[in-house]
Amino acid sequence: MRIAWRAAAALGVSGIAAGALLSSQHAPGGGLGRPFGWAGGAGAGKQAVAMCDGGSPAAAAGMGGHHAVVISGRRVADEIRAEVRAETDRLKRDHGVTPGLAVVLVGNRTDSATYVRAKKAMAESIGFHSIDCKFDEDVSEREVLDCVTALNEDPQVHAILVQLPLPAHMDEHKVLSAVLVEKDVDGFSALNVGNLALRGGKPPLAVPCTPAGCIELLQRSGIDIRGKEAVVLGRSNIVGMPVAHLLQSMDATVTVCHSRTADIESHVRRADILIAAIGKSEFVRGEWLKPGCVVIDVGINSKPDPTAKRGFRLVGDVHFESAEKVAGMITPVPGGVGPMTIVMLMKNTVNLCRNSIGLERLPLRLPPSGGK
Repeated sequence: MRIAWRAAAALGVSGIAAGALLSSQHAPGGGLGRPFGWAGGAGAGKQAVAMCDGGSPAAAAGMGGHHAVVISGRRVADEIRAEVRAETDRLKRDHGVTPGLAVVLVGNRTDSATYVRAKKAMAESIGFHSIDCKFDEDVSEREVLDCVTALNEDPQVHAILVQLPLPAHMDEHKVLSAVLVEKDVDGFSALNVGNLALRGGKPPLAVPCTPAGCIELLQRSGIDIRGKEAVVLGRSNIVGMPVAHLLQSMDATVTVCHSRTADIESHVRRADILIAAIGKSEFVRGEWLKPGCVVIDVGINSKPDPTAKRGFRLVGDVHFESAEKVAGMITPVPGGVGPMTIVMLMKNTVNLCRNSIGLERLPLRLPPSGGK
């Protein structure tokens, strides 16, 4: 699933909301807004509309039979990239340090190589120190582990990404566990995941990219999360569980549905906020939705389409055409969540660089006051 997302991101088939450098999930509060779906104040409302394609506050509230506001992930991804670039410039100017990102790529998978090229291009545009460690498919596990060890010891490398999947003869868990938590850019180490799930305490050094992007998307669209019913479809370690922890930390009442959940439709009908990451093409239908809800579609699936140039088109886990007639706001596929995977990887790199010189991480969540 991670590869599918990164390949999609690299191809620009999806994108997600972005943000000013927001506040940790361990900070108090986390919503914006008065009526559901819109932040308080004229400035916040203008910002939310600016991040979306078309629509109006009335449409976002599900009023008057309007179509949902379509959230433009590509626009907000561009904004967060600019903010990460600005922070990179500050680190260079004020501290004499350049964020360094290393990617370990084993084999010749086209999707993995495409992602690495996209990562390299964005890293260079932001001003990072970028390293690519490429190996043939038949490389030994020991050689890859030695590479990870060398990167752990390199002071110019602040973030390490081991591109998955690894060849069958390698132990993925062993290789991933070799990455120091201080350089775990994916945020998947046991310590980072544990700190993400804890109420209070130390925040994780890095937050998994797609879940963090979903939170950026909601906040940058002016969504008030506090007290809302949030339903997450899917319980993967990559998306479902981390985003559920983040939403709960922001005072949402969270329900996680999965393959063994009875009557998923009844849970979806209660959702003020729906995060669909179940991996089933157009699984959620518009008639399931609560009018005026916010839909974040993390799914990316190919659907046969003889009219398309490639013979297929990309669709999400939500049936967009029916959902947009009911929801208040919705992310499209493509154009909703994908490019944020790479952008949030860049933000995680900056945070790990800051941590290496004793600076606090740039926050993810907005406090009740609307940020610092």
